[in-house]
Amino acid sequence: MNDREACIGCNLISGIGNARFVKLCEFAGSPARIPELDRSDLMQIPGIGAMLAEKIVSFDWDAEVSRELAVAERGGVRIFTRYDAGYPEILRHIYDPPLVLYVRGNLPEFGDKSVAVVGSRRVSRYGEEMTAMLAREAAAAGFTVVSGLALGVDSIAHKAVVQASGITVGVIGAGLLHLHPKENIPLAREIIETGGAVISEFPFDFPVSRQNFPRRNRIVAGLCRGTIVVEAGVESGALITARLALESGRDVFAVPGRVDNPQARGCHKLIKEGAALIESFDDVLGAWDFDLLPGMRCRADEPAENVPEFSDLSENEMAVCRMLKNGEASFDLLCTTLNIDPGRLSSVLTKLELKLIVAQDSNKCYRLNKKGSVL
Repeated sequence: MNDREACIGCNLISGIGNARFVKLCEFAGSPARIPELDRSDLMQIPGIGAMLAEKIVSFDWDAEVSRELAVAERGGVRIFTRYDAGYPEILRHIYDPPLVLYVRGNLPEFGDKSVAVVGSRRVSRYGEEMTAMLAREAAAAGFTVVSGLALGVDSIAHKAVVQASGITVGVIGAGLLHLHPKENIPLAREIIETGGAVISEFPFDFPVSRQNFPRRNRIVAGLCRGTIVVEAGVESGALITARLALESGRDVFAVPGRVDNPQARGCHKLIKEGAALIESFDDVLGAWDFDLLPGMRCRADEPAENVPEFSDLSENEMAVCRMLKNGEASFDLLCTTLNIDPGRLSSVLTKLELKLIVAQDSNKCYRLNKKGSVL
């Protein structure tokens, strides 16, 4: 058994986390020699009690590791340990880095251009719109968007990135054979099919448990340069993610909400404690000194001459923008006034939305984004 296989085996034994794994390696000399330790050896190691020692000596290392590797091969899953070059470098430097990552799909580069978007499972209409807008803008700026593949803000963020042809990564709090919630299985497939990944630190058969989610959250935060919290109650798991991000030296951004919305109180708490208030993704780009890309909106405090120019718009796209300069308009009004075929107009509006020039509000009306102009 080599170091890599021993690492996978340790991850299969409940109770061996990062701290105990390090102590085991120090005592044994290398991960590969951990299976050779007997009870008396193990009982000399601080933090290894009688119960865990019994688990380790009774564990069928060869059979269990072989079974896990066979499941991975059949399912097209790659397993990365700390001893593999493909293990994300950014994760090596967080507190309690995972021993193993199970990856279905393509693991992108993480670092300066990766951002987490998290929030409540119970999200308002405003929260839905802000989540989708921020995720689309992040994708348009070339960022990988990481979230937890849960209902609410997580799902909305993943879907918005997929629709914008961007890259998104879902980190789940169970083994890959127990993806939760079940209704997000089609979304997980879309994430993988569009170049992203679904990942977990847990063995394939590890069940869903509430205790898993804080561990999942540290990976979400750890993979990214910063974390955006859209809507979250004061007891929300999203606030745990934000705290973990801060503890790992990452930036935290929060979207303000209505003062009478309980789901906004967590964001307001973060802002009071020093998180950056954001209204759009260009606020994040500004905080990190990234240049605005074509299609991104300028901040309100910038002079008008800095508003991006859009010289690559088609004649129909320019016609729509000129009309919307005078105010919002419904699809039917645009179609009638501009005399554009409905199918073509739908395509034009989709392209303008992907370029972040036009937005659709909750009343199904289209408008130019407030902080920018194309004319």
